[in-house]
Amino acid sequence: MKLKYSIRKISELAGVSARTLRYYDEIGLLKPSEISEAGYRYYGERELALLQQILFYRERGFDLKQIRKILYQDDFDIMRALKEHLRELEEQKTHVESLIRTVEQTIRSMKGECEMSDKERFQAFKERVVKGNEERYGAEIREKYGDEELDAANRKVLDMSEEDWERFQNLGEEIKIQLKEAVLAGETPESERGKRIVLLHKEWLGKTWKQYTKEAHAAIADMYICDERFRLYYDKEVEGCAAFLEAAVRSWVERI
Repeated sequence: MKLKYSIRKISELAGVSARTLRYYDEIGLLKPSEISEAGYRYYGERELALLQQILFYRERGFDLKQIRKILYQDDFDIMRALKEHLRELEEQKTHVESLIRTVEQTIRSMKGECEMSDKERFQAFKERVVKGNEERYGAEIREKYGDEELDAANRKVLDMSEEDWERFQNLGEEIKIQLKEAVLAGETPESERGKRIVLLHKEWLGKTWKQYTKEAHAAIADMYICDERFRLYYDKEVEGCAAFLEAAVRSWVERI
């Protein structure tokens, strides 16, 4: 027997308001499988599975426009998506467990029960960056640049002082802020803002790279538009940021 859920039942099952479900219908994110003559929306098993995916992607920070694009790709596969969610959640679990250990050690240190170095205070945060980059992009980077380059970059992150780590984090955030402002303002990559972004990006890369080269800078920028994972890192909030960065690097890299 084919299951059919009313919008009220779906709302109760998923903890999503009926108003939200109607909005999802309006924007083409989650259409009901059937609408009665009286105008009541009904959802089937397929829609239930898609709603679960929507909620998983929302938990991971994707906006509705990005989710719709992912779900309605011709090659979208729910099993593959579930495995991706599982990997992401396992990464989060590992990170949270590492944070718990750091907090526990900090408490013991403050109580005089043990000593804790400044490096140890920030180790969990740095380990997450290294592990996340390795799992997402490690294979491609190792193939393109070799094991030695990536291993050296990972060591540089893990060995960062408190001051270097703070600067590295601030640079990453400043680049994203500048990109969003530039795209929303309609500025061009050839502008002074574009130059500033490239300089910030160069310094950010230098915090982890064994040796900076203009050729490698241009190559990594190209990956931001060629690889969906890299693109989403910059386009997560405002679409077009990755393309702006790539074009700015292409325009300015030989002149900075």
